[in-house]
Amino acid sequence: MKEILQQKAVKIKLLITDCDGVLTDGGVYYGDNGEGLKKFNMRDGMGVERLRKFAGIETAIITGEKSPSVIARAQKLQITELHLFVKDKPQVLKEIINRLQLSAQEVAYIGDDYNDLEIMQMVGLTAAPADALPKIKNQADYVCQSKGGEGCFREFAEMIIDARENYITVSPAKTGVITLSNGRKIGKGQPSYIIAEIGINHNGSLEIAKKLIDEAVAAKADAVKFQKRTPEICVPKDQWEVMRDTPWGRMSYIDYKRKTEFGIAEYATIDQYCKKVGIDWFVSAWDVPSVDFMEQFDTILYKLASASLTDFELISRILETGRPLMLSSGMSTMKEIENALIFVNEYDANYPVFLAHSTSAYPCKPEELNLNMIHTLADKFQGVPIGYSGHETGLATTVAAVAMGAAFVERHFTLDRAMWGSDHAASVEPQGFQRLVRDIRDIETAAGDGIKKVYESELAPMKRLRVNIGEEYKTKPVG
Repeated sequence: MKEILQQKAVKIKLLITDCDGVLTDGGVYYGDNGEGLKKFNMRDGMGVERLRKFAGIETAIITGEKSPSVIARAQKLQITELHLFVKDKPQVLKEIINRLQLSAQEVAYIGDDYNDLEIMQMVGLTAAPADALPKIKNQADYVCQSKGGEGCFREFAEMIIDARENYITVSPAKTGVITLSNGRKIGKGQPSYIIAEIGINHNGSLEIAKKLIDEAVAAKADAVKFQKRTPEICVPKDQWEVMRDTPWGRMSYIDYKRKTEFGIAEYATIDQYCKKVGIDWFVSAWDVPSVDFMEQFDTILYKLASASLTDFELISRILETGRPLMLSSGMSTMKEIENALIFVNEYDANYPVFLAHSTSAYPCKPEELNLNMIHTLADKFQGVPIGYSGHETGLATTVAAVAMGAAFVERHFTLDRAMWGSDHAASVEPQGFQRLVRDIRDIETAAGDGIKKVYESELAPMKRLRVNIGEEYKTKPVG
């Protein structure tokens, strides 16, 4: 598939089609009452359903026809954008675009006759059936092999679906390795970047936060991560006044969230402290004002929590900063992951983006960790460094994630799993985090280079145990 056609196809959010000669065979049939009817192709109907299911794209019909069978067919396929007996197609298109808040580049159109020409010049992607008029085919980005009502719509729909599924994997911009501003490289062939997720496990205490940073340094983690929220945005209004028992007494939920949120003084201290002890730090930003707030500091990257993967306003604000973006994919479908990466790619094909496999259960059962997703994501989004954000108890599965290719790993970190708070139970304590880092580094060392060789340490047992010894080793001294 041509790259330019693919780039156009991934942007599409609405496919508009003519009816006569595209969705139908162009013939005229009459019912018992003399009403004009149309003959539809079943495969085209399936194309409407597949576009909706696999690409999240709705279909609209703009036609000069006014047939009862067209109305019935649209109802069956749940096409709500049905415009019949249209005399001015471009005007109807403008109305649809304005009402649905779309850009022209997000609309595709498929037509076959001269009355489709003007509207085809207005949209981002166009197609025509094999039997369309020559001038229409010349205007079209994609000319179907199928004739009008014999499957042209389905063919075009499948092309768009395929383009959206394959666009990320063919993007030449992603190299598989991202270099941070401090020179640290994360990605294929590099040591795994190990993140101690402090989150809100500081319980609103700067002293606890500093102790956690010290323990992360002692464990030889590469980075610590916090969470930054604007409580008035992130806490639903109906939960503001719900009363909760907290270490500071009984208070409303909104006051509790304010109590655990660090401000400028705390983060300024954290910034200086992390620089002093030599560890990277960054945050998961949960809302746009939090990104604005964090831009006061020169953090190494931004993390997007799984809950925010579909928050494109937030993603857009982070992209504006130019800092590397680490996406987490818990509670998400593959299509939602694709859409987020497509959004980043459309902003800048060279944008430094990471993707973490995750399951958003706290703690997560082993049977729901699904570590093979690391391979699945690496195969699908080639060139994007794939990591793992774990919420399980125990360490072995996180070490296994690195053995399976995770370019970075993240685990919640606490001084004591029995401390008050929602994330402590699924967190790793300091001694455990030291073992985790040690085991990951041992795994990386043990992985080697994949080239078979005889090591010096094997020469003595070779000469003692092997019956036939290769000539190159007979005279080689044992070290």
